[in-house]
Amino acid sequence: KVLDASTLSFGTRVRWFAICFVAGIVCSILGTALLWLPKGIKLFAVFYTLGNIAALASTCFLMGPLKQLKAMFEPKRLIATVVMLLFLVLTLCAVFWWNKKGLAMLFCILQFLAMTWYSLSYIPFARDAVIKCFSSCLG
Repeated sequence: KVLDASTLSFGTRVRWFAICFVAGIVCSILGTALLWLPKGIKLFAVFYTLGNIAALASTCFLMGPLKQLKAMFEPKRLIATVVMLLFLVLTLCAVFWWNKKGLAMLFCILQFLAMTWYSLSYIPFARDAVIKCFSSCLG
């Protein structure tokens, strides 16, 4: 069962989770550092997106890919998942096909927000707390 995490030992799953998660953080930081170079927006968008993909992949090692996909597309996080994946793709389209730097930056920001909202769905009551906080701040 290649797609089942249970074929890997717990230690191996945790190790690969950590490797992918750290790789995701490194890619995001590297992308941010490259942003300031000439034509750095393309490198930033690619590395930032790869960082988010690596972070997503990391949890596949803990849960297993099939369980991860089922969790991602549960009704409570379906919209967040679709929006997050959409902005991952749109970011890459903006830099490679449309060559729109501003749009790529906007999509990276929206990618961050979508990834955050998606991630909060795994923490009980976290989304409710964020909504309540913003509601009280806004009036």
